[in-house]
Amino acid sequence: MAEVLVYVDHVDGAVRKPTLELLTLARRLGEPVAVALGAGAENTAAALAEHGAVKVLTHDAAEYADYLVVPKVEALQAAYEAVSPAAVLVPSSAEGKEIAARLALRIGSGIITDAVDLEAGDEGPVATQSVFAASFTTKTRVSKGTPVITVKPNSAAVEAAPAAGSVEALNVSFSDKATGTKVTGRTARESTGRPELTEAAIVVSGGRGVNGAENFAIIEALADSLGAAVGASRAAVDAGWYPHTNQVGQTGKSVSPQLYIASGISGAIQHRAGMQTSKTIVAINKDPEAPIFDLVDYGVVGDLFDVVPQLTEEVKTRKG
Repeated sequence: MAEVLVYVDHVDGAVRKPTLELLTLARRLGEPVAVALGAGAENTAAALAEHGAVKVLTHDAAEYADYLVVPKVEALQAAYEAVSPAAVLVPSSAEGKEIAARLALRIGSGIITDAVDLEAGDEGPVATQSVFAASFTTKTRVSKGTPVITVKPNSAAVEAAPAAGSVEALNVSFSDKATGTKVTGRTARESTGRPELTEAAIVVSGGRGVNGAENFAIIEALADSLGAAVGASRAAVDAGWYPHTNQVGQTGKSVSPQLYIASGISGAIQHRAGMQTSKTIVAINKDPEAPIFDLVDYGVVGDLFDVVPQLTEEVKTRKG
């Protein structure tokens, strides 16, 4: 059976959920071979093996922390040359898409970004994408070289499938290009205790209808009762009511949670492009003609200041 490279997103050996989702998808295409780089790479093996990795290629070097992207690209290229895989899968984060694009260029292959599903085809992997601001769903395959595919978080359920997970050291030699852009400093983002927006299973977002930064406490309360991440529309972000890092939309972050709750959001195409692939969409808006109601699974016509607190209390009551 063909091998499929999976780039591992981890923090000091703790594997992030999108990588485990990639392993589930990779098993549809062949035998997953994981590539873990940087500090703690060897500590990823147990989790990766539990979720289907037949082999884990690891490499640690100061370059991964000290320089931007290129060292990881060169390591992934080395893994590609060692394995000759049927496909390369990468999490669809901002960094992941840059790594994938640079790798595809180096190996002369086509690239597919932001896939939401994968299946095996007669002529190679077939990816499902949402395109043109999520107005259409397409089936796409790479016609040249080895497919390099980035996959959006929450595109597949994490499934345990124990495999050998044998650890092998990856031989990597960095070029002069790898040290062309140096990281001069880092500032840790203040933790809210909530899930990462792009990886969260539930997202609660507020828009223009929230009518002020102080009122986002209502949105946060509902999110916290559900264990959800907090998002915001571009209108809310541009008004200074919530940080840009939480913007959902075409010029913000794309999310695809199991449940998306939009409160006081009209549903402009820019916002819809960032959340339309959510599995279940709920909207709360006092305007019955708001465009958001065209795509929801459940809609509540009402004032969010009345509806959202009641919903929060009901969630807390049911949780006991």
